[in-house]
Amino acid sequence: MEYNPKAIEPKWQKYWDEHETFKTDVWDFSKPKYYVLDMFPYPSGVGLHAGHPEGYTATDIVSRMKRMQGYNVLHPMGYDSFGLPAEQYAVSTGNHPNGFTEKNIETFTGQLKELGFDYDWSKMVKTSDPSFYHWTQWIFKQLYLDGYAKYVDMPVNWCEELGTVLSNDEVIDGKSERGGYPVVRKNMKQWVIDQQAFAEELLSGLDEIDWPQSTKEIQKNWIGRSEGVEVDFKIVGGGDFSIYTTCIETIYGITFMVLAPDGQTVQELMPRIENKEEVEAYIAETLKKTEMDRTELNKTKSGCELKGIHAINPVNGKEVPVFIGDFVLGGYGTGAVMAVPSHDQRDFEYSEVHNIPRIQVIDGGDVSEHAFEKGDYLGKGCKLMNSEEFNGLTVEEAKEAITDKLVKMGVARRTVNYRFREWIFARQRYWGEPMPIVYLEDGSIHVLDDDELPLELPVLEDYKGKNGKAPLDNATDWKNYDHNGVKGTRETSTMPGSAGSSWYYFRYIDPDNKEEFANQELLKHWLPVDLYVGGPEHAVGHLMYSRIWNKYLYKKGLSPVSEPFKKLVHQGMILGSNGIKMGKRFPEFVVNPSDIVDKYGADTLRLYEMFMGALEASKPWSDQGVEGARRFVNKVWNYFSNPDNISENDADRLTRLYHQSVRKITHDFETLGFNTAIAQMMIFMNEATKGTCPKAYAEGFVKMFSCVCPHAGEELWSLLGHNETIAYEAWPTYEEALCKEDVIEIGVQVNGKVRGVVGLTDDDTQESALEKAKAIDSVNKFIEGKNVVKVIYVKGKILNIVVK
Repeated sequence: MEYNPKAIEPKWQKYWDEHETFKTDVWDFSKPKYYVLDMFPYPSGVGLHAGHPEGYTATDIVSRMKRMQGYNVLHPMGYDSFGLPAEQYAVSTGNHPNGFTEKNIETFTGQLKELGFDYDWSKMVKTSDPSFYHWTQWIFKQLYLDGYAKYVDMPVNWCEELGTVLSNDEVIDGKSERGGYPVVRKNMKQWVIDQQAFAEELLSGLDEIDWPQSTKEIQKNWIGRSEGVEVDFKIVGGGDFSIYTTCIETIYGITFMVLAPDGQTVQELMPRIENKEEVEAYIAETLKKTEMDRTELNKTKSGCELKGIHAINPVNGKEVPVFIGDFVLGGYGTGAVMAVPSHDQRDFEYSEVHNIPRIQVIDGGDVSEHAFEKGDYLGKGCKLMNSEEFNGLTVEEAKEAITDKLVKMGVARRTVNYRFREWIFARQRYWGEPMPIVYLEDGSIHVLDDDELPLELPVLEDYKGKNGKAPLDNATDWKNYDHNGVKGTRETSTMPGSAGSSWYYFRYIDPDNKEEFANQELLKHWLPVDLYVGGPEHAVGHLMYSRIWNKYLYKKGLSPVSEPFKKLVHQGMILGSNGIKMGKRFPEFVVNPSDIVDKYGADTLRLYEMFMGALEASKPWSDQGVEGARRFVNKVWNYFSNPDNISENDADRLTRLYHQSVRKITHDFETLGFNTAIAQMMIFMNEATKGTCPKAYAEGFVKMFSCVCPHAGEELWSLLGHNETIAYEAWPTYEEALCKEDVIEIGVQVNGKVRGVVGLTDDDTQESALEKAKAIDSVNKFIEGKNVVKVIYVKGKILNIVVK
């Protein structure tokens, strides 16, 4: 009798819903807590794809095991439901994005339920729900009052097609991540959050958490901490600017300076620039480029000399020409760099294009003579030359000596710099959290009172911004603010999609609280998240932003932990059967999980995705693999659903294997090695089906199996004579002594001749086998005093010791 998913799976899904089987009493502090979390999805119109169930099944298995182990498990699910796709859909179809989003959430929820996940749906959150974004607005308000949220004029990434500003991580190769539209740079008044204020805490916090090392490195590089010197340069005829460098020892090698075309200094110098038209044309061309075009993708080393403008090197008083170059960014650092073409690859290439001379100041470190990696202009121990009183000093010695000189002159400061900049926190679009900000008639900023929150989105007919203005500019009545005698105009930009996802893990713990974003006693008990699973593409977006918000709330005493996610795991990508990412390019290779559930059942899909390979690895889809998973589900079902296969007495033939299986499967579930855990289940089933299985072993196996295949597991549990759900049954245990293999006696050879017999188990290694053999007198007398040059050990078959 084959397993019938269409009859059994809806039955148990209905049971779990009606009995609220997985509802967590967050106030039950009598048990140890376990908070397991998935990165919540954006509810797109296409529904789940084959990659979603992979990470979700992994957390489901762990949460089910932890519940059986006696933990109070919190495993919630919600939706990152604000965002650009819903707005684009509204613009193109005339549908309200809220209705579209709610319909998608309904579809997603149905798909998640049909996969049998043990989510506590009473804790569901939606970032577009006013009861949720009430507190997103409240946290933003606190950030503003404490000086971390600021309103500044700055260059931004502008996408005309989308009608909004985009953050750096939303721009790929000069185009918007969503839609692939052109992105340009332009200056705008903009709301930002000061990320750099949290830089040191973000860096030190990486040592506290169990995250993939690659993700930690990505965050470290994104933050880009460096120690260096900020130096002031005067401009001949008046004016000055500053540069930041980590290579102050090369300051005598400066032959030109480069300013950002979009920086303030160039604008101030414009009346004195002799080739003004050329410079203005270059600036206009630069503003059409994205940061990516100007930095990582910069190949041409384009630039333009500011004729008539010279800077003075403070260390020796020499005048050097000043250029502008698009690789220098007005919104980053000081917006100016010193150029030392003999000892920096980029500066060398720029000097070649613009015919600028070089001065070598590091002996053996001239980039024109060596194929140096970018920034690696010298070797250790190299000494200075052409550097006045510092000649002969090593690079390390010169760093300190030259810095000391400049600091004493009052023109330099030791400083720490960071690569990452402000988090742009406003979008000129409709479907996002309104900002609780009002601009008063006198130009000052007013923040809404707590009792005015949530500030809800008005319903609009036109969701498309015009002439660079946000869609909310069309909501005339809503935009005009008049409250308690205070009059002004509301901010019409909305928050980015990353706002709600930066703190949602707090709200799951206490989603219905109307007095605060979450009860502090509950937060102290449940945080941090014990296991967080999601894609690596969020390393410098969501994962960084959520750490920043948590760091801020921790400083405020509103988060009990300094890091929100204790352990992070990235699931690998499930590829099409052609080995390429599923998508529009190869629609015939896209797998809809609902189709698999309809044909094979949810348990088969769950087991297949967990058996494909290591969780973190990318794996190609295989229809044959799905068929194999179905056969194994049927094998387990057919065997344990037949009462003739269940015995009341112990069966010695399964004792060792059962205890070994419990040990391995428990360990593999704990370490997220689901493919090897399932392999062990298969080993057990191959042996079990050779005869009968004791009921105790059957029950233990079904408990473990139910974590992967919960519908079949629940049904088998009931067939084994139980009336209650398997979800809260005690996790099976094992005895270490019963895991050991029987002793097998094998002959011990010395130089090919049998000299004795030794008893070994499967646990014995070559080293332990040799030690046991040496303890046998008849063997040891042929070994003692000689050198063992080789040992040949094949478990259960041979032990040959070669001596000289």
